[in-house]
Amino acid sequence: MTMKKMAEIRDMSNEELLERLRELKKELFIVRSRGGTVSARGGEKTHVRRELRREIARILTVLRERGAI
Repeated sequence: MTMKKMAEIRDMSNEELLERLRELKKELFIVRSRGGTVSARGGEKTHVRRELRREIARILTVLRERGAI
C-alpha cells in the first residue's frame, strides 16, 4: 500500500476514486478488526491506520470538490 499524493488523486477519474475508496475502506476494516488480537509489543504498525484514514479523507475531499458525492 502506497499513499497517493493529492496531485495523483486529482488526476484520477471519479470512477477510479470511488473504486479506490471502496478498497481503502475494506482495508481499514480489516486492519481495525485485527487490532484487538495483536499484542502490544511487536504487533501492528500503528501508522497504517492513520495513512489509510488520511488517504480516504483526501479522496473524499476531491470527490466533494467535484460535486461527485
